[in-house]
Amino acid sequence: MSDEHLNNLRQARTQLIEQRRAFVRVLAGPYDRGKTEQAREGFMETQAAIEAMDRAIEDEEGTRRAVYDRS
Repeated sequence: MSDEHLNNLRQARTQLIEQRRAFVRVLAGPYDRGKTEQAREGFMETQAAIEAMDRAIEDEEGTRRAVYDRS
């Protein structure tokens, strides 16, 4: 079951990275009032979500090791 959780977390992380890239494309372009600010906010929220996802993956991997260590 742990593999499924890890796979789901990794897939979600991959999708978040694609979202972050979309925000970066907007931020790398010419300034567009409103759109640039929205992209910046979206980028920051998405980056925080990626970092949270990384912690969740680490935790899931740690849980998996703990279960195997008990066997």
